[in-house]
Amino acid sequence: MDLGLFGKRALVLGASRGLGAAIVHALAEEGVTVFAAARSIDVMQATDAIKPIQVDLADTGSVTALIATVQAAGGVDILVNNGGGPAAGPANGQDASAWANAFDVMALPLFAITDALIGRMITQKWGRIITVGSSGILQPIANLGLSNGIRGAIAGWSKTLAAEVAAQGVTVNMIIPGRIDTDRVRELDAGRAKRTGASVADVQSSSRAEIPAGRYGRPEEFGAVAAFLASTQASYVTGSMVRVDGGLIKSL
Repeated sequence: MDLGLFGKRALVLGASRGLGAAIVHALAEEGVTVFAAARSIDVMQATDAIKPIQVDLADTGSVTALIATVQAAGGVDILVNNGGGPAAGPANGQDASAWANAFDVMALPLFAITDALIGRMITQKWGRIITVGSSGILQPIANLGLSNGIRGAIAGWSKTLAAEVAAQGVTVNMIIPGRIDTDRVRELDAGRAKRTGASVADVQSSSRAEIPAGRYGRPEEFGAVAAFLASTQASYVTGSMVRVDGGLIKSL
């Protein structure tokens, strides 16, 4: 299927590994020029389609510089908001500074970057805002209190924005991953093994048993869904949360 993306420009955050890297490659394969932004760009190979840009979402100056670089290049048609999560831990006992710091790093940069780049999309009456979320938004994940809370706030922002810009041809959606075989998920599995005294292999086996599909997802499967949401064919899909989870999330 031709997704109608040839010649478009995209900015993908958190692009050096995992879900972000999978989205970069899925878009590049469709003929999109991708600004691939991450803290560590040395692991990425620049090509005609992939343009690595260094950014630290925890650094306001770095975020401002990223916005300036992308705007100087003419802006983008597609923005993929993707960032890392905070350290694991319960919701109970987190002080105000922990919540404020998590919000400053996880949410505010996404809001600022979107606000800076969405104007061009509105003017041209075509744009795609895609935010990578977490299953914790729909079904809170044990011991990820900060992540569950902050990502829930991002979900509320995304849904609100979707209604505001739909008439201008800009879609705003979230993708909710289940257990995709990435470094982040492997880190979480290792942490669970350490807490419970089980082996990592046993933790992974237990997780697979909870997934109706019987396996972890592949990053390229996730990237393919992002590419579809960016496509011309998905022009009537907005304000949605699309699950890529093998049936894991049990809520309706």
